[in-house]
Amino acid sequence: MNSLVLFAVVIVYLALLFFVAHHAEQKKSKIWVNNPYIYALSIAVYCTAWTYYGSIGVAVNQGLQYLAIYIGPVIIIPAWIFINSKIIRIAKVNKISSIADFISLRYGNRRGLGALITLVCIFAIIPYIGLQIKAISETFHLITNTPTSKNILTDNATYVVIMIAMFAGYYGTRYVDASEKRLGIIAAVALESLLKLIFLVLLGVFVTYFVYNGYSDIYDQASKIADFNAKNTFDGLGGSFNWLIMCLLSISAFFLLPRQFHTSIVENRQEKHLKTALWFLPLYLLVFNLFVFPIAWGGRVLFDGQTVNPEFYSILIPLHFGKEWISVLVFLGGLSSSISMIIISALSLSIMLSNNLIIPFGWIGKFKENQASENTRSITNIRKISIFILVVISFIFYRYFILDNSLFSVGLISFVLIAQLAPAFFGAIFWKRGSSKAVIIGLIAGLIICYFGLILPQYYFSYNHEFKGFLRELYDTFAIFNIPYFDRISQIFFWSLFVNTGLFTFISVSLKGDYRERNFAELYVDIDKYIQNHENAFIWRGTAYVSDIKNILVRFLGIQKTEQAFRVFNLKYNINNQVETADSRFIKFSENLLAGRIGTASAKILIEGVTKEDKISLPEVLNILEESKENIITNKKLTEKSNELKSLSEKLQIANEHLIIKDKQKDDFLDSVAHELRTPITAIRAAGEILADDDDMPSEIKKEFLNNIITESDRLSEIINDILYLDKLEHGKTPLNIGFNNIIETYQKAVKPLLHLINSNDIHLSLVNLLSLENFHYDEARMIQVFQNIYGNALKFTEEQGMIQTKFLIQNDNLNIKIFNTGKHIPEADLDSIFDKFYQSNNQNIIKPIGSGLGLAICKNIMLAHGGNIYAENSGLGVTFNINLPTNQQHENIKEEL
Repeated sequence: MNSLVLFAVVIVYLALLFFVAHHAEQKKSKIWVNNPYIYALSIAVYCTAWTYYGSIGVAVNQGLQYLAIYIGPVIIIPAWIFINSKIIRIAKVNKISSIADFISLRYGNRRGLGALITLVCIFAIIPYIGLQIKAISETFHLITNTPTSKNILTDNATYVVIMIAMFAGYYGTRYVDASEKRLGIIAAVALESLLKLIFLVLLGVFVTYFVYNGYSDIYDQASKIADFNAKNTFDGLGGSFNWLIMCLLSISAFFLLPRQFHTSIVENRQEKHLKTALWFLPLYLLVFNLFVFPIAWGGRVLFDGQTVNPEFYSILIPLHFGKEWISVLVFLGGLSSSISMIIISALSLSIMLSNNLIIPFGWIGKFKENQASENTRSITNIRKISIFILVVISFIFYRYFILDNSLFSVGLISFVLIAQLAPAFFGAIFWKRGSSKAVIIGLIAGLIICYFGLILPQYYFSYNHEFKGFLRELYDTFAIFNIPYFDRISQIFFWSLFVNTGLFTFISVSLKGDYRERNFAELYVDIDKYIQNHENAFIWRGTAYVSDIKNILVRFLGIQKTEQAFRVFNLKYNINNQVETADSRFIKFSENLLAGRIGTASAKILIEGVTKEDKISLPEVLNILEESKENIITNKKLTEKSNELKSLSEKLQIANEHLIIKDKQKDDFLDSVAHELRTPITAIRAAGEILADDDDMPSEIKKEFLNNIITESDRLSEIINDILYLDKLEHGKTPLNIGFNNIIETYQKAVKPLLHLINSNDIHLSLVNLLSLENFHYDEARMIQVFQNIYGNALKFTEEQGMIQTKFLIQNDNLNIKIFNTGKHIPEADLDSIFDKFYQSNNQNIIKPIGSGLGLAICKNIMLAHGGNIYAENSGLGVTFNINLPTNQQHENIKEEL
């Protein structure tokens, strides 16, 4: 392909990234901001050009060792979620923006330690960035079939790298607060992670199913190659040890690489997004790794006997078959892997470089004199320049030191170097005794071993083949530390971490850390105890004035934001605005406001410049922390009690409302009963007055009025009896006459008096008997009353030509009677209320059916007295009443209790 055409494709691709980043920054909609998949995809920045191209080369040259780079992160994912949850909480409350800030703050917030960690990261990652540039350059020239230009000004890869640096510089420095979320960059990185996966899978499908006839075909052909079996086993004990070391190395890198810390910690918006990453990342790595074997060994079979770099089989195979467009897509996938790594790494390193080296060791004095706008502009420019410097140095490193090195070897050296942060990093969150001196000594010792064991032979010896003298002799002396079965990388990784961790542990237990180290040790290790009240757990004693600290904050935040921050703080702790002196809470609050902009070390320096701090002994620190813990526990208990009282108050309020409703219902019920009693009494009185005033009334009419008096008197008696009977049932004053009865016969006795009403309304009556036994223990008279009340209720609401069906069956050792009628549905909210004696009077706004409204309440109490239950439900075209009655054995127990 023509170089200009491919360069144009690259320009279009970079324009797409600019568009996505710009769109995400402008819209800031929920799909971008709170999307756990974008978060998980951004963490997949772990898969760089090294894994995209290099793992294929490793699969060919070193066999199964390529799997360790993927398997390490997969097996540690559950612990990664747990550890990162803790780190995210620490980072958020302390405004941490880099791994250098995270480690240095834990060990006393010393700027020297922050600077050392920054240098370690820079020295480890610059070759790694150079590796990405190497991949871009070599694949570009591979597709265009052009040699790598010795003149960087005529090398197209140079301009690609410049555009990447411009992208990172523009979108990476839009926020002066380094702890702010960079939505544009994360959206672009997430897109790149998705595209590189799609393009690699596309290549894998092409090689596996178009070039060859599936996995088995590739395996069959590759297995004929002489070293195939040796490459695809663990090669005995030595291979197993080296594979295990490689897994440990990839695990440490997954935690400690600055780009991984930035995407997983600094850019985390919600802690719950880690749950998505728990399954998404292993799945992503599985799919990413799915076609490494067929591409590697398919290429080995295809190019067997030819001198080609196996790391670039993914480009060479499509070109071999004339599928240039596939090679271009694969190139764009590799470009995505490289770009995302360069952008995030350059961004995180620039933050560390500015906050832990340039500002605390050079610019801190100038910031005290400038206005907020000038300081903001200076901080932004420092980071932009830092990004360009880092990319340029990486480019130089690529051109002069790693041009002839494999991607895999360069990546491994970077992993070993960054792994030196492991003792300090993990000790920060799990061990309270770690000290800054121990970290520095252990780290330097580990770096010395890495320098002489890996860096010199990899970079300097390869650059200067004639190198001799003291350094060569010193390097050769390392031979006495050779471990059987371990390769060079494994040996240096083991010895460097062994010495590093040993010194860190020994010195930490031998020396007492100062009060600030112990203070932050408590805040880190026990973050869950202090997260809601972390400023109260910060220990500081001395003299400080709010006005002096305010003047410092205004230099960076401006007057408006400073005033707003003060109001928030005063409201949080209920502090008077007129207070002149600052306490420890205000010191910590102020340092946090500055930390995001200039780093924790510089923030501490600035605040210390306007305060006078008193020394505190370690025992005092422990006492204060213990008091703080007790206060937190007390506050927690008070909060719990407050919540309990609040809950109780709500329950009392609800109960009071229910009492008011019940009281109103009772009044309504009494009104209803009075109305029901008044109706027959009025009819009786009216009939009596007519009979008394008219002596000449015909005997037929007199007889009719006398019958009305008798009927209304019976009705009056029935209402009074229902009220009295219900009261006795509720107070348990009515004994049950339980006997052994036939339930079907009882049902027929109950229905018989109602048959004329049922027939006159043309209602279909049916019985479904599913019982094997029909005799049960119950009070027959009361059960007849239950049947008649339910049937009477059904007759009120069932229209002509409707249906009433009764079904008898045994369910869960209970006799279950289902009485269904085709009456109208009961409102769902009233299904329980219909058995309440006040139910009918609660519906005074509708026309009531004839009756006192006590029938169903009586049924409920009768069934409860039997140890059973009754409830209603809407079913199909009507309503079903379910009557549950205990079986014989259960009844025997009830009878004994009675």
